Order: sequence, then C-alpha cells, then structure tokens
Amino acid sequence: MTATINVHEAKTHLSRLLERVHAGEEIILAKAGKAYARMVPIRDEAPSRRPGRLAGRVGETFFEPLPEEELQAWECGNQCDNQGANQGSKRGGG
Repeated sequence: MTATINVHEAKTHLSRLLERVHAGEEIILAKAGKAYARMVPIRDEAPSRRPGRLAGRVGETFFEPLPEEELQAWECGNQCDNQGANQGSKRGGG
C-alpha cells in the first residue's frame, strides 16, 4: 500500500512514518500536493560476490582468440551490418 503524506505532517510524525516504512509500506512525501520523495523499506542486501566461484567451469577455448569475422562484429556492431546493407543497395542501384 502507498500513502501520500504532506511534508509538514511527515516532520511531525517522522518516527511513526519510519515504523510504517519498516513494516513494508511505501510513503510518498508531497509538498503543496506535488510528490517530492518516496520512502521505501531497505531490502536485504544481495549476497556478496565471491571470486573464483566458477573455477574449473570455463574451458580453455574461452581464452582462445576469436575468429576474425566474430571479432569484427564485436568491434563495429551494427555499423558493419548497416554499411554492408548500404553497399548492397548501391550495387543493385538503378
């Protein structure tokens, strides 16, 4: 549930509002009827990352150089595709 609270009221009842937010409610703080800020509960932090967690799961081929065609596709993205399409339309021109 979301509640909209005037800033003046929020200053007066901040402790109560914090308890409501901590319980899972979302509070919108408004000034002159315009939303200014949102109070939301803090979610549990994601588990920390552990380096080496996937050790042994990446084969040696992962570290081999890419074939030239694939490397070029990564380096120029859609621009290579668009250039090729433009060249093709020029060749077939009329």
